Amino acid sequence: MDKQQKISVVDMHTGGEPLRIVTGGYPEIPGESILAKRRFTRDNLDHLRHFLMFEPRGHFDMYGAILVEPSHPDAHFGVLFMHNEGYSTMCGHAVIALGRYAIDHGLVEAKSPVTEVRIECPCGLVIASVEVENGVTGAVSFHSVPAFLHSRDVTVDVKGLGELTVDVSYGGAFYGLAPASAFGLDVQKSRTRDLVDAANAVSDAIRAAVTLQHPDDADLAFLYGTILTDGNDAYSADPTANICVFADSQVDRSPTGSGVTARLAAQAAKGLISKGQTRRFESLIATSFEGTYYADTKCGPHDAIVAQVAGKAHYSGEATFWRENDDPVGNGFLLR
Repeated sequence: MDKQQKISVVDMHTGGEPLRIVTGGYPEIPGESILAKRRFTRDNLDHLRHFLMFEPRGHFDMYGAILVEPSHPDAHFGVLFMHNEGYSTMCGHAVIALGRYAIDHGLVEAKSPVTEVRIECPCGLVIASVEVENGVTGAVSFHSVPAFLHSRDVTVDVKGLGELTVDVSYGGAFYGLAPASAFGLDVQKSRTRDLVDAANAVSDAIRAAVTLQHPDDADLAFLYGTILTDGNDAYSADPTANICVFADSQVDRSPTGSGVTARLAAQAAKGLISKGQTRRFESLIATSFEGTYYADTKCGPHDAIVAQVAGKAHYSGEATFWRENDDPVGNGFLLR
């Protein structure tokens, strides 16, 4: 059997959202910065994203992480995130999983009761804190890069609905924020297909109406997706739920770490949450993250916050994948 493209992985999930971590067989990725490595991977190694994320090894909503040498002097390692459309700039559920993985696999020495894992993401340095008890890793929290409300109460023309007021907020990636009730939907009860269609319509409307800018790098200035919420934005002891639809109609099973960060930034900017307050954010499958408005900061001209997001990741398996030379679909495919 002639095997080609032999790549090893460890699979995890955070709140139900998968993460496929590449552990061996990937080519060296050059680049003086993490964003340069992201560009090189996008332009030269995208066939391997298809190989790992798409069928027959993955599926439409698979998510992946490639560990790389960091360019930030304080980072333990760097990471590139990949999905069904390309390469993200931030992924909170992946950071939570990678915090456990880094300690369990010896990338970072375990220290009780909490071990700090410093991860260079394309959006910047993200610091994860991993609970360690008797050498066993547990829950993970991370402090976000500066997060801010980019566009407040913007009126956009949504196909099939008409005018809708939305926010655009940054939590390591840019998201549109809109209430699912505007479409007569419930984020935990409605059909996923209907929620995806509504979120995509909002994303299309925002892209047509809003020009995004990020003070650090133009590579960060793109709309990643839209988060439909339950509208419960004011601080409460009750949880608030949302669904994140990103990339090419990909649905996050978790509450979305960068999405929780973006929602907190918008809530803070609107005075709906105070510094030090913590809320529980639920996904469409009722898994949850805790999000805290941790500190104030700046991001270029923007008033920004540092969010703290906490959750738990679990292992689901490990594998080595390859393709036989005579396999006509082994490079990866998707059914729509």
